Amino acid sequence: MPDTMRGVYTNLTEIRRKVFCEVARIIYSTADHPEWTDADFDRAFDELPYKILPGDVATYRGSVFLERAIVSERIRLAIGLSLQGVDRPQRISDGMTRALRAETYYEPPLVNVIKFACNSCKDNVYEVTNTCQGCLAHPCREICPKQAITFVNKRAYIDQEKCVHCGLCARTCPYHAIYHYERPCAAACGMGAIGSDEHGRAEIDQSKCVACGQCLINCPFGAIADKSQIAQVIWSILEGDEVIAIVAPAFVGQFGGKGDVGKLRAAFTKLGFSGLEEVALGADLCTIQEGEDFLEEVPDKLPFMGTSCCPAWSIMAKREFPEHADCISMALTPMTLTARMVRTQHPHAKIVFVGPCSAKKLEAMRKSVRSEVDFVLTFEEMAGMMEAKGIDYLDLADEGKSDFDVASADGRGFAVAGGVASAVVNAIHRGHPDLEVKVANAEGLEECRKMMKDAARGKYDGYLLEGMACPGGCVAGAGTLVAINKSAAAVRRYAKRSPRQNATEDAFRMLIPVLERPDDRQRFGDDELLETDEAQHLI
Repeated sequence: MPDTMRGVYTNLTEIRRKVFCEVARIIYSTADHPEWTDADFDRAFDELPYKILPGDVATYRGSVFLERAIVSERIRLAIGLSLQGVDRPQRISDGMTRALRAETYYEPPLVNVIKFACNSCKDNVYEVTNTCQGCLAHPCREICPKQAITFVNKRAYIDQEKCVHCGLCARTCPYHAIYHYERPCAAACGMGAIGSDEHGRAEIDQSKCVACGQCLINCPFGAIADKSQIAQVIWSILEGDEVIAIVAPAFVGQFGGKGDVGKLRAAFTKLGFSGLEEVALGADLCTIQEGEDFLEEVPDKLPFMGTSCCPAWSIMAKREFPEHADCISMALTPMTLTARMVRTQHPHAKIVFVGPCSAKKLEAMRKSVRSEVDFVLTFEEMAGMMEAKGIDYLDLADEGKSDFDVASADGRGFAVAGGVASAVVNAIHRGHPDLEVKVANAEGLEECRKMMKDAARGKYDGYLLEGMACPGGCVAGAGTLVAINKSAAAVRRYAKRSPRQNATEDAFRMLIPVLERPDDRQRFGDDELLETDEAQHLI
């Protein structure tokens, strides 16, 4: 399903960003109010829905009380807490004090439906619209395999009890008078994880969800949201921890301007971060690792190899095609590799991945990744922090390049669909210029599934497969701020500025030891989730 709302600043966009901003503002304000008690915290959060939605007249829905109830739930999710609902007396601040600690991990599940915000959209229903002409031919009736269509008052009528949702009637009608209703979130979910509860409201099967986030950005009612660690990150900064951000290649243009790393570093410094590095550096290392694996394993040991950097695609492929799980690269992702690089120089730092992706939050729940990455924030959450501190990105001065050497153009190109495979092929050709490397790529989990089915049937033997859960690549992630085409163009422009085209150029040889550890391969699927009181059943 096309993402029709991306790049459009809607009322829903405004509410989401207000929530992130105001939550961040409260946490930051504690530095100016050391005298605050737990009661002061509770009062600040309990009053927050009234600050975000002042007055007594509804703006977005039929009731201001409903609006505030929904905002209250989104505030709890932004803190990392679970939803409460409206079926009992409650305070928005319940559990807030416990959550406002740097070491607290958010409670499962990661992706949530705010039930009373859901519009109970029709899902997979064919209905006749007013454009029906009651034509003489009645092709819709004649083609229906279940005789579900009759004519009432000279117009077609579909008996929903008999309808099997085959869609033949809609495709046959010469007036296009039969409409297929789909729940937007369910249509966007490539895992088929969204169904309906007994009241017709959206419900997520957490056993299927891979946290790709497409439901979050396709629900026009804002009824689906994921949890955040924005409060915990700020709290860690305020406690005096060394907090270093590693920013995904898709950052370019997300906050305005042309995406200079130095300008972005200035913004992060004002937010309290101790440092900033590009995850494109880890993308270079991932490229090297996957190139070496492909040469060693395909086709002698494995029929094909799939890339590893998109966790949603990787989990889907391993979960649904277990007999080919080993064909998905076990190379560590750019996020984890970059965090590992940073830890070689800052062993006691808290590391925050900042990127476009809600699935990275799921990846960080793995025990081995959690040991490298402490927090995950999206660009949208980071923008809320900037707004809370009054930072205007465009007015900032460039603070210079990173401590590491600059990433290659190929590493920076990971953010755009096709970029990962292209980088790996270029790395292979560096040492084997005459070797033909066949590539297939897919965007969106449904297309990824089709690609894997073809690969399982032998269509892609000897191929390198690139899977991206988000159509367009990481620039289309659920936590991005700008239109996909604009972001992709900005990433490509920024990549061209690198003095190094290929990940294998000599500047990165010194970083290869980062790869050479006993645990330098990510294992199958979800078998190493965190074993903590806060997270025992995270998928």
